[in-house]
Amino acid sequence: MKKLFLLVSLLVVASMLLAGCGGADAEAPAEVMTEAPTEAPAEEPEPTEPPAAALGTPENPIIMALAPSATSEELIASGEEIAAQLSAITGYTIETTVPTSYGALVEAMGAGNAHIGWLPPFAYMVANQNGYADVGLVTLRFGADHYGAQFIANAASGFTPYFDPETGENTADAATALAQFDGKKPCWTDPLSSSGYVIPSGIISNAGFSLQAAAFVQGHPTVVRALYAGGICDFGATYIDARTSSSLNAELPDVQERVIVIWRTPLVIPNDNVSYASSVPDDVRAVLTAALLEMAGTEEGLAALNSVYSIDGLAERDNAFYDEFRVYLEASGVDLTTLVK
Repeated sequence: MKKLFLLVSLLVVASMLLAGCGGADAEAPAEVMTEAPTEAPAEEPEPTEPPAAALGTPENPIIMALAPSATSEELIASGEEIAAQLSAITGYTIETTVPTSYGALVEAMGAGNAHIGWLPPFAYMVANQNGYADVGLVTLRFGADHYGAQFIANAASGFTPYFDPETGENTADAATALAQFDGKKPCWTDPLSSSGYVIPSGIISNAGFSLQAAAFVQGHPTVVRALYAGGICDFGATYIDARTSSSLNAELPDVQERVIVIWRTPLVIPNDNVSYASSVPDDVRAVLTAALLEMAGTEEGLAALNSVYSIDGLAERDNAFYDEFRVYLEASGVDLTTLVK
């Protein structure tokens, strides 16, 4: 019995020793390492441009462009007076500019460099065809919204006048009157001027006459001055009657005797207009249109309008106003696309 007890005791001790060795060799369970949760770094907002200033504010002024039909000095002075009166009525900041040509005026309307444009009809039709501008108002002269062109020359040129200033009527047809210009050199205003180039040159061409290379002198008063001085060209064309402008008569008191009318076209040309660039919002257009009409109803406003383009009134018109003229141009063979430079 004593031997059996001793054997069992030895077995128990051996089992404990084996268990201890096995525990030393076993890997302890890995300690789970945890970190305190951290917030993801906040994303920096992408830089954004500040909102554009409203049109008509000092930071984003309305630019009013004048057609270069007279000298820049004359136009700027008159244009700034119109801009000042418009600003007083509307509260808008308005600046004045005179592009170098009718083509430059059209491009300014399309490029956002002009918001209001005083556009001759051809310049307007090109601008409108390209989606640059829409008509708002048309100018009035002697109560009429259409005008004509006249062929003029120096009284000493030897050309026979076929226009009677007493009756205001032509005394011969175009072919008879203009045949004397065949082979002569003209003074034109601008390639986009209806009365200073497109219509007169088209009439001469359709009558079968050819001309020498023209001098494009920019501006109707400039054509009159060139013919008054002589030596630059044989004849020229302007609107009816460019000779009566106040600046010309102050500068050249005898201009109407020295520069004579040879022949006049019918009144088929729409007057120049006030157009808005396509980017100008409708509410701004409405304010400017109302202000211009208000100006035209005051003595001070009418004086400013008259000084810039001999305007004696304004009237609202839309693009349909030019439909009849488009038919006339189509019949005469004039292609607007050839005038886009």
